[in-house]
Amino acid sequence: MAERKKYKGFKPEWELVPPPEKTFRSILKWGNPKEFKEPNERLFGVMKDVFNLTDEDFKEKIEQGLDEVPENIPCTLAPEHVDFFCSVFGEERISTKVYDRLSVAYGKTMYDLYRLRENIIENIPDLVVYPSDKEEIETIVPYCNEHQIPVYVYGGGSSVTRGVEAYKGGISLDMRPHFNKVIEFNETDQTITVQAGMSGPRLEEVLNTAPELFAAKRAYTCGHFPQSFEYSSVGGWVVTRGAGQNSTYYGNIRDMVMGQEYVTPRGIISSYGLPAHAVGPEIDEIMMGSEGAFGVLTHVTLKVFRLTKENRKKFSFIFKNWEEARAAAREIMQYEAGKPSVFRLSDPEETDFMLKLYGVEGTVLGTAMNAMGYKSMERCLFLGWSEGERGFSKNLARRVKKICRKHGGFSLTGYVTSAWEHGRFTDPYLRESLQDYGIIIDTMECGVTWNNMGRVHEYVRRFTKSRPGTVCMTHISHAYPQGANLYFIFIGKFEDKKEYLDYQFGIFDNIQAAGASMSHHHGVGKMTALWVEDSIGKPQMELFRALKNYFDPKNIMNPGGTLGLDLKEGEKRKPKFAGRSWDNPAW
Repeated sequence: MAERKKYKGFKPEWELVPPPEKTFRSILKWGNPKEFKEPNERLFGVMKDVFNLTDEDFKEKIEQGLDEVPENIPCTLAPEHVDFFCSVFGEERISTKVYDRLSVAYGKTMYDLYRLRENIIENIPDLVVYPSDKEEIETIVPYCNEHQIPVYVYGGGSSVTRGVEAYKGGISLDMRPHFNKVIEFNETDQTITVQAGMSGPRLEEVLNTAPELFAAKRAYTCGHFPQSFEYSSVGGWVVTRGAGQNSTYYGNIRDMVMGQEYVTPRGIISSYGLPAHAVGPEIDEIMMGSEGAFGVLTHVTLKVFRLTKENRKKFSFIFKNWEEARAAAREIMQYEAGKPSVFRLSDPEETDFMLKLYGVEGTVLGTAMNAMGYKSMERCLFLGWSEGERGFSKNLARRVKKICRKHGGFSLTGYVTSAWEHGRFTDPYLRESLQDYGIIIDTMECGVTWNNMGRVHEYVRRFTKSRPGTVCMTHISHAYPQGANLYFIFIGKFEDKKEYLDYQFGIFDNIQAAGASMSHHHGVGKMTALWVEDSIGKPQMELFRALKNYFDPKNIMNPGGTLGLDLKEGEKRKPKFAGRSWDNPAW
């Protein structure tokens, strides 16, 4: 059981007890069953003010999802198909248990959590298999293609796009237990090849201990740390074109991949595995972002980097307004003195929350900000760190400080950055605690240029704030010389999943209307599929469909709406906002 934080006043009974085994709640639980996170008292007070709630509204939890998952949904695969999979994997590495099937059908979207709280079972595979080597996958994909058995892949389970949902039944490959081995470490090239089910923490552990494991000359890092790092997989990073919190320095996953191998119904597809070539279009780029719709990713070769965390220079600054903060961020990225590793800039509303969440409000730093005219709900927090070779890291930190001061930034030292770092992977634990009282936290993200960043921010905030009593926080966490991402976090008290979904879809509408990409690093899945064709254009969508038809002509790979590839004609464009729901059979 987790230790409870002290409150001076009334404190709700935040969930601190591991969920019972085999229950719906045990599936919806984020991360470690024994780990929890609760709002501190300042944040709790803000939520009561924003949502017009009192202590009385927090005296009784909504107890949901505590029923055991019933084992009353039969596998519909023909017995001879089950026998075939058993011959490949053995009885110990297949499962028709409903609990196991449901566990790999849902990711971590808020809609998934709503359904689990309401004991809703839908769109589950008929059978779960647990691969150990690529030869097993090379054996089953042709068989599934011949017999038109849908194939889904489950990596780390942290999908927030409904990307793993087995809408058409079939089988799901759970890569976590056995498909997580190192294939090759090459210190000369600074690369590592791993099976796609390798988790982020395991990969980082291997690289950090390379001298002991591989007699390497030094320790290394993968440089890829999404917020879901602890519960995500290398394969998931690649097929969704993911980005980590240190991407401004190390790059997104597309910058890290040296080679890939997929098993498709067309056969095995491998990329060059070379640092560059001019032999036609890049296979790596064609396959990254395919989200399991072209084939099963088996092996990934990644670039690795020297571990230099001892050279990190942490910094944080407060700016008087969003415009000056963005101008400083753009100048840092265009200055050509190097790029910070962590690069996070929060808008005024998020800044207000972060200063409470990380314990700055009420301290000497908080008092100094107020005295110097950095006003609440106008000021903006920028934090990060540089790393790399010692001289490089030190010089870059000096340049960042100089640029920030030029734009009116006041240094908060590295204190705030250290507080953020301490909780960088644990914030998702807040979602379950708050949802027990009907309060929803969810996120949307998009890619923008510096030129249209203000427009996108305004469009989305205007819509989100049109709903009374709703928080909309925004930050930049992945920056480039030409632009950045905008990551929106909204918090509200919702009656049910339909009200929540209507609101979420309205946010998607406004992201597209403002000219941003529909996703920066989460991928598409089935959640934003209706917007894809409008977003990228019909000729580009036809190219995606042509690739799908080449790799998977019988549509057995992750069918059911992923990337919008097999939507029906009338479902290609989004319907009107009012009254939208997921009841459409395509979803």
